[in-house]
Amino acid sequence: MPKGHVIGLGKSGVAAARLLKQQGWEVVLSDRNTSANLQKQQQELATEQITVELGYSLELDSSDLPQLIVVSPGVPWDIPELVKVRELGIETIGEMELAWRYLQPVPWVAITGTNGKTTTTSLIAVIFQTAGLDAPACGNIGYAACEVALAPKRPDWVIGEISSYQIESSSLAPRIGVWTTFTPDHLSRHKTLENYYNIKARLLRNSEIQVFNGDDVYLNKLGLTHWPDAYWTSIKGKDFLIGDKGFYIENGWVVEKLTATSTPEAIIEVSALRMVGEHNQQNLLMSVAAARLAGIDTAAISRAISEFPGVPHRLEHICTWQGIDFINDSKATNYDAAEVGLASVKSPVILIAGGEAKAGDDTGWMARIKAKAAAVLLIGDAAPTFAQRLQELGYGNYEIVETMDRAVPRAAELAQKNQAAVVLLSPACASFDQYANFEQRGDRFRQLCLEWVGNS
Repeated sequence: MPKGHVIGLGKSGVAAARLLKQQGWEVVLSDRNTSANLQKQQQELATEQITVELGYSLELDSSDLPQLIVVSPGVPWDIPELVKVRELGIETIGEMELAWRYLQPVPWVAITGTNGKTTTTSLIAVIFQTAGLDAPACGNIGYAACEVALAPKRPDWVIGEISSYQIESSSLAPRIGVWTTFTPDHLSRHKTLENYYNIKARLLRNSEIQVFNGDDVYLNKLGLTHWPDAYWTSIKGKDFLIGDKGFYIENGWVVEKLTATSTPEAIIEVSALRMVGEHNQQNLLMSVAAARLAGIDTAAISRAISEFPGVPHRLEHICTWQGIDFINDSKATNYDAAEVGLASVKSPVILIAGGEAKAGDDTGWMARIKAKAAAVLLIGDAAPTFAQRLQELGYGNYEIVETMDRAVPRAAELAQKNQAAVVLLSPACASFDQYANFEQRGDRFRQLCLEWVGNS
């Protein structure tokens, strides 16, 4: 019986271990952590004959080495243990690659980008499902890719949100590849912007059909020189479309032009989409492009878009209290996403920001704060740094409140005092200083907002 070792006891790692077990492998699943929750999972997986080793780093001196090592997305691809494993000639792949090996006969739509991935992936999946297709969303959202591979019946399509972490450890070759945006992110892992770009670009080069956001500054500069056969999109109209085919907005309609010689065709009114912001119009264009290039009819697209409520944690409207909208944008984990969040809501705003800071250029975000925020409440590890930056820029209406539990009631008070239209959680930071992930952070914000309204 072949031996497989899976690193990382998250959703992806567990699904990978189960898939290997289903295929007749002897499986060990390991994780460096030893929390009570992981110990509970350890006991559950033991009943499936999957060995779980906690507090464990990969040991390579054993004479009983595995034939295959599968790495969860959160585990860096270049840690010394994995470099040594590859030098020893042990096949090492990511969880996404394992899923791809079993799901290759199925056409994929793969969505990557710095921002906009989740909304675009969710919208594409909803359109495909409205058209009657079995098309689960997986990868960075929804199911782990290996969970889809475990299903008794193969889906009609796989709709994957694919992060740079998942691309670098897989050979995924989708039917349709979508690139939403590109700005500096994850540089602590990928080191250089060029390396980060090249990882993303590999997914698109492997794609049979390519869709790009032509309104993204970085991607727009590359244009047809780098991507001559792609379908480009633009919310600014036909005159701004890169190349002679693509999808654009004109007179309030999404318009498609599938070939250089085809007649443009209006597909759906932009107003059918409930979500606010130009960035969501960009997401809409890319979603419609993927659907049309997959052969989905306009009736299904229209129905799906008009019913789409939006994505949790991305400009999610929580409640309205005394005319003030409380909006959860916890998924804004970098400066660019947080700037988009601020640009998309009414002003004046009471902004809650902070967490575990990332490398990047905060200039645009800071300018947007000065233009739109009546006050800023700072939480988490980044609070002192952000306070200093705001002070340097001559913005003094900030408070360090440290925690979400303090931020929400104080934001409500300040919103009343300043006649603000919105209380916005848009952190511009990762969540790992105080929360397991951005979802947990957003869930706590939602809970506190609803409690505040209930008690008021």
